[in-house]
Amino acid sequence: MIKEEIWTQALDVLQKNVSTISYDLWIKSLEPIDLKNNIFYLSTTSETAKQRIMSLHKGDIYVALTSISDEVKDFAILDPDEREVYVKNVEVTVKAENQKFPGMNTFNKKYTFDNFIVGNSNKYVYFACKGVAENPGTRINPLFIYGGSGLGKTHLLNAIGNCLNEQHPELKTLYCTCEKFTGDYVKSLQGNYSAKNNFKEKYRNLDVLIIDDIQFISKAESTQEEFFFTFNELYESGKQIIIASDRPPKEIATLQERLASRFSMGLIQDIQFPDYETRLAILMKKAQEEGFVVEDKVLEYLAEHFDTNIREMEGVLMKVWYYASLIGKKSASMEDAREALKDHDFSNKQNLTADRIIDCVCKYFNIKKDDLLGKKKNKEIVEPRQICMYVICTMLEMSLLSIGQLFGRDHTTVIHARDKVTTLIEENQRIKIAVNDIKAMTQKN
Repeated sequence: MIKEEIWTQALDVLQKNVSTISYDLWIKSLEPIDLKNNIFYLSTTSETAKQRIMSLHKGDIYVALTSISDEVKDFAILDPDEREVYVKNVEVTVKAENQKFPGMNTFNKKYTFDNFIVGNSNKYVYFACKGVAENPGTRINPLFIYGGSGLGKTHLLNAIGNCLNEQHPELKTLYCTCEKFTGDYVKSLQGNYSAKNNFKEKYRNLDVLIIDDIQFISKAESTQEEFFFTFNELYESGKQIIIASDRPPKEIATLQERLASRFSMGLIQDIQFPDYETRLAILMKKAQEEGFVVEDKVLEYLAEHFDTNIREMEGVLMKVWYYASLIGKKSASMEDAREALKDHDFSNKQNLTADRIIDCVCKYFNIKKDDLLGKKKNKEIVEPRQICMYVICTMLEMSLLSIGQLFGRDHTTVIHARDKVTTLIEENQRIKIAVNDIKAMTQKN
């Protein structure tokens, strides 16, 4: 429970136990500033107010706070001068921690919740991340988010960190990749006793741990065991844990069952491919932030054709603008876009064919083309075949009859495959990831 929640509940108790005049005059103006070493720190408006409160209501406040939270063993009231000194000391401590462990409380300032474009594809994960940042270690813990590359996971992780730094600067927050965690652990094993202690101090003495790319966690039992113990210690201490991956826990092949179970104790939320309206809004926002002057038709064109990776889409926008700027134009037109992108993979979508989709499905599932298009009915072939039909239906303007002819089947078989995969995408994360991965593959050389 964070200090604001403790104090809000304590106020409810105090309002019932002290006179209305005392509550309005002295108690109501108190402000919670920290909970450290089981001491709840409050600040008041003047030294006189502090003296009056301590003389009249010390016992009332003590009872209210200790009855609300077991974390609170005592409290202290600071006058304005004392508060200023205390806050400065906290800032010095945080700075020292940051220097001791590089990366602590350090986040990319350009990624915030305010400049994250929210759409149907990401609204749930956005609100989950925002809720965690505003109330760490409370309702959503752990938070596990997953999605493909370039869909905004990095933006959200940094937005959480920046929000925490602003609203809870006293908290020790660390962002690291799974690779960094593994590397630090291996180094600690190679070092002396002090190195091992430093590792545990860094990762287990946190208020918030944000770890990215957990899908790369080592198969080594000792590494997963160390992360398991780190996770448990933080979780049992009420500390916030945020984990990001490109797939849900059950789809991470190297992940031990007990870790997958721990990750599932909180909220698991995916971030999906953005729809057209969201992509267009992202491009408009990017152009505004960077000062790009681009015709609306260019933004619409890019939003329509780059639907699998936000990062790539923004990069293409930048390429178009720079091309227009280099030839002395103040605004990028469709003509500039076509010229700037004439050698780009961008043409893949326009030239996308059923054969390319079939080849991508075969490569993804490691099966032969003859088997995919043939008569075999074993699950290892039927499932990829249905997925292939679905992808062709959704990505190409082909008649159901023509699609059926590719596979030597009639249009009713295609309808069945399309509808079945549509349902499976909603129910089965493995199928959903496979479809998204194959769609992304079709856009690459």
